[in-house]
Amino acid sequence: MSRKREKFTLKKRLQSFRHAFAGIRNLLVYEHNFRIHLLAAVLAVLLGILLHLPLWKWALLSIVIFLVLITEAFNSAMEKLADVLSPEYNEKIKQLKDNCAAAVLLASVLAIIVGLIIFLPEIFKL
Repeated sequence: MSRKREKFTLKKRLQSFRHAFAGIRNLLVYEHNFRIHLLAAVLAVLLGILLHLPLWKWALLSIVIFLVLITEAFNSAMEKLADVLSPEYNEKIKQLKDNCAAAVLLASVLAIIVGLIIFLPEIFKL
């Protein structure tokens, strides 16, 4: 299958940003778990500000926060796609959804571990 090479245009690049921001809006409006993860992220950032974290800890915190948000976004997308492809119960679709949920859980556990490593020493200094 040959693909026609598409010409670069600023208009198309801006359109892709509009789609991305629409996706973020959809996550905020329709995905409860995304909002929960975002709330946890905001609390972590506020705690980091209060504790005056050093730059390297901010970098690590940012990585795990965005890892959780990204995995939740992919999980939500896969669930929507799976529901369209197979509206009725399907064991393979269930496994797919469970695996995606597991990815979010693993990312969240990692974020909690990193959060403890970052915050506990700072809290004990107080």
